[in-house]
Amino acid sequence: MRADRIFFHFSNRLRLAKEDGGDNGGSGTGRNDAATITKPKTKSKRPSLYRVLILNDDYTPMEFVVLVLQDVFNKSREDAMRVMLHVHNHGVGECGIYPFEVAETKVTRVMDAARKNQHPLQCVMEKQ
Repeated sequence: MRADRIFFHFSNRLRLAKEDGGDNGGSGTGRNDAATITKPKTKSKRPSLYRVLILNDDYTPMEFVVLVLQDVFNKSREDAMRVMLHVHNHGVGECGIYPFEVAETKVTRVMDAARKNQHPLQCVMEKQ
């Protein structure tokens, strides 16, 4: 009896074929036993995304907000200035959209930096 052979098909199916022939005393029937096994298709669910927002206050220096945006959110100087001015003019500005754990970490980093430098800057996240 010959060894089992495995054939992969592009349609995500696996076919096992056993070949009988040549080794069983020369009968040479050439019979093929085949079974098809279908792999289950798993569909990953995309994680919920959260908007990270900075809130305006009258005490935090604009330069500090720009530095936080550059450090925590990896914004360029120009993008950080644009977001900071939006926060200054509209009261709130979006820093980015992230999965829950990433958004939570960024909010914590902003709040820790503000607290460490004795600024009342507030950062929140909301589900998109």
